[in-house]
Amino acid sequence: MKDWKCAACGCSIVPRERVGRRDACPECGAELHSCRQCSLRDPASYNECAEPQAERVLEKDRANFCEYYTFGSVAHTVAGGGGRATPAGTEARREARADLEALFRKK
Repeated sequence: MKDWKCAACGCSIVPRERVGRRDACPECGAELHSCRQCSLRDPASYNECAEPQAERVLEKDRANFCEYYTFGSVAHTVAGGGGRATPAGTEARREARADLEALFRKK
């Protein structure tokens, strides 16, 4: 079984067969049945979800009743200091954007 990380604090979590709506991280108490911890989370998609039929969830870090939820990780990394997790690749996107802006900057 894979060892997953909490999206809020980065501690290791060994998931049970099902993650219930009230389950929380043993270290920080973050709710595990949330969009932030779901394997379908996709910041580039509408509603930040890879499942197009999922209902809209406004609070991504709060527990919800989504029937498509699957506990997992989409390569989250814990950002230094604030404890907020950000999708992996964000830094690469920033660098790519900066390169493009430098390339197409008006002189």
